[in-house]
Amino acid sequence: MTNTLTASATDNVTDAVAMPMSESFLARACKAAADPLRLKILRVLRAESFGVLELCHILDLAQPKLSHHLKVLSNAGLVATRREGNSIFYRRPLLATQSPLALFNQALFRSIDQLPLEMKVVEHLNQIREERARSSLEFFAKNATKFKEHQALVAENTQYAANIRELIKLTLLPPNATAIEIGPGEGDFLAELATQFDQVIAIDNSTSMLEIAQQKAAQAGHPNIKFIHGEPLDAVTRNIKGDLLVCNMVLHHIASPAATFQHGYQLLLDGGYMLLAELCPHDQSWVKDSCGDIWLGFEPEELRHWAEAASLELRQSLFLGLRNGFQVQLHLFQKRLNPTPINH
Repeated sequence: MTNTLTASATDNVTDAVAMPMSESFLARACKAAADPLRLKILRVLRAESFGVLELCHILDLAQPKLSHHLKVLSNAGLVATRREGNSIFYRRPLLATQSPLALFNQALFRSIDQLPLEMKVVEHLNQIREERARSSLEFFAKNATKFKEHQALVAENTQYAANIRELIKLTLLPPNATAIEIGPGEGDFLAELATQFDQVIAIDNSTSMLEIAQQKAAQAGHPNIKFIHGEPLDAVTRNIKGDLLVCNMVLHHIASPAATFQHGYQLLLDGGYMLLAELCPHDQSWVKDSCGDIWLGFEPEELRHWAEAASLELRQSLFLGLRNGFQVQLHLFQKRLNPTPINH
């Protein structure tokens, strides 16, 4: 019951009011899920968000037909939306445990995720990811020397570097630990890692940015930094492991943010830590052109959801408001020693 009254008559009235509402929600969700195409849409949205035109390409559907099915799923609470500038992206809703349909949705998504995707759909998914990644790479190839200047308009490393240091101290990692940074940019934070840890590994898919970081490291006299050109998945394939993984203002440049958490788990040694600095959601769409951002920040709940799905436990969080209106969020996650399967 939602109140503390004990009279049986009152309880019966409460049930009579609440049950039809729950039954209505459940019936709507069952109806929405009772369609093979809508199940395929939910399967595609397993761990990523896509715009309408992207979904049209992935599923080879006309926009009016897709929009109809998305509306049915949305009305049933099986998809959620997020705004990126002038575009709307669709994703699965975060499963709140207090939701009356939480158990139903969890069971539904768990069953859907066991369904294989057609090869054609997988190919189209990869095309969208490659297109996003290519757009990001092209930006950094053209703007490598200007990127730091543009990035300073959003958030400078000096504005939150002290907070990152404090979070690293909480890990109690020894100096002989190995730190990995994904997307180090010009390598400003690499210098700090190089003074704290015996071995530092920098991974970046931009040749231009990696060259600048290498030059800075050489000038500063940090021979303990190893540079790798490629994606996090390339490092996973090479069986590279570390005690600390740093993602400093890089997630909003990555085509598939959720995959970064999965790769992060694989890059970490047992008990290792993932340190994430990222922007909170904002509506400053100019950063897409000026800074090459793919995403306009992230909801904290979304980041925690991806981390949980990758068996990374949240240890600490900080939120910092900047004078220019942007807000930075810092999260420290730890790799579970005994991972348990969690539904996306």
